[in-house]
Amino acid sequence: MVAGESGLGKSTLINSLFLTDLYRDRKVPNAEERINQTVSNVKHTVSIEEKGIKLRLTIIDTPGFGDAVNNTESWKHIEDYIDQQFEHYFRDESGLNRRNIQDNRVHCCLYFISPFGHGLRPLDVECMKALHEKVNIVPVLAKADSLTQAEVSRKKMNIREDIKLFGINIYQFPDCDSDEDEDFKRQDQILKDSIPFAVIGSNVQVESKGRKFRGRVYPWGVVEVENPAHSDFLLLRNMLVRTHMQDLKDVTRETHYENYRAQCIQNMTRMVVQERKRRMQEVLDRIQEQMQHSQRGGY
Repeated sequence: MVAGESGLGKSTLINSLFLTDLYRDRKVPNAEERINQTVSNVKHTVSIEEKGIKLRLTIIDTPGFGDAVNNTESWKHIEDYIDQQFEHYFRDESGLNRRNIQDNRVHCCLYFISPFGHGLRPLDVECMKALHEKVNIVPVLAKADSLTQAEVSRKKMNIREDIKLFGINIYQFPDCDSDEDEDFKRQDQILKDSIPFAVIGSNVQVESKGRKFRGRVYPWGVVEVENPAHSDFLLLRNMLVRTHMQDLKDVTRETHYENYRAQCIQNMTRMVVQERKRRMQEVLDRIQEQMQHSQRGGY
């Protein structure tokens, strides 16, 4: 899932990540339409191939998030969608035919943070806190090409401090085993230090110095999407579809979904207990009524 304000390059980054055009027919609303716009989730399915392995991914976009004049609980549709997928899975898991359960649970939420400002905005804090117990949040610093390297480093530090200050639980990369080689440990530390991932998206092929690559051309030079010196795009993509995809699914299953499942079972148990108490009270009331009637008859 991708979430964040409009204009932060969510659609462009998704297209860049999976080398596709998911938004060919998207209509860009004007200012009047945006004010009255009802935010809705848009679901896409893409097939990609990584090292000979075919993957089928479902991408949920949340266009227009945070655009309204009144943004109170503007993330509610995202929260409801995640809960709905948990509910569907819980029903299927509790049914008779459990062999062919389709897993539509949201395993990762890329939360896009604006490059303008000092750190997290109040809306970012409220949204992330509403979602952090339900989904693996991976923060993304959008449009990194609008910042200098020093500004990117400072912005990342501020965002990490805000995440800690407000008690937001983002996705935690698993620790390396002690017997892993030093190069693997170094790469793992680079990944952890990159949070939030500073990214650039582009669907345009640029030619420079005899090379063709996806990037953006500015009066001061050229930005390459997949150049590690320019953005964390490759780190993010490799993390999502190569190195940490299974761990994201495991954390969803073992933590977020188990919490939801335990809450459902607790609620069901509470309802059963309440129903038993109600029936027991009805029986006691009838017995008491009969005893009173018998006593009146005895007189």
